[in-house]
Amino acid sequence: MEFSMPLEISRLERFPRSILVLAPHPDDFDAMGVTLKYFYEHGSEIHLAVVSSGVSGVDDDFCDPPTPKNKARVREREQLASCGFFGLPENLVSFLHLKEDDTHHPVNSPENLARIRSHFLKIHPDTVFLPHGNDKNTTHRLTHAFFQQAVNGLNFPVTGYLNRDPKTIAMCPDLYLPFDETQAQWKAELLRHHASQQQRNLSSRGYGFDERILKLNRQIAEELGISEPYAEVFEIEQMFDTTSKKGGA
Repeated sequence: MEFSMPLEISRLERFPRSILVLAPHPDDFDAMGVTLKYFYEHGSEIHLAVVSSGVSGVDDDFCDPPTPKNKARVREREQLASCGFFGLPENLVSFLHLKEDDTHHPVNSPENLARIRSHFLKIHPDTVFLPHGNDKNTTHRLTHAFFQQAVNGLNFPVTGYLNRDPKTIAMCPDLYLPFDETQAQWKAELLRHHASQQQRNLSSRGYGFDERILKLNRQIAEELGISEPYAEVFEIEQMFDTTSKKGGA
């Protein structure tokens, strides 16, 4: 993926006041973990809202019995454990428990949209982190669509930080955060709290969930041509009322 040089996040004039991480799955928070930690340590308030149960991402041999209810509990426990490692209190983590279809993916319905919109009104974020909408993953695409619809009619502006994920097709990066090997090891440990995803990736790809995400972060750093070995990168989407405007922060 080729792109022009984005702005390094440390050079922003203002940092977010209140961040809502709208995570399609119980692990998307962690894929953006270094940037979120950077803002958290610089005073940004962070809330996490998980859109889907993540049931479809748990192999049957990971829990006994392998029921949807047990799989959902596994994913929630893993997310809470990773947030504990991150330093985010449990009272700032919400599992939205949206209505899902027979394949355990969220339904694109007015009821689900209303649930997400009510969360926006409760948190009143100025910034929302989520995966990019131009993505091969159905729930990533739906979450981005929910984000765009949820901000319509709000009386406050919202800035979207659209993260590059291994399944992102294309994007126009505006901001990036470089990080070193020590931070990469921290992020790897954060990601490994999702043991079901670590096992699933080892079984299907031959390497863990931690390595899958860090491999992308290394690739981003190489494409940027920076001295640091890793980077997270974001496209900015400025939202206000019924208008959507692409642009830098």
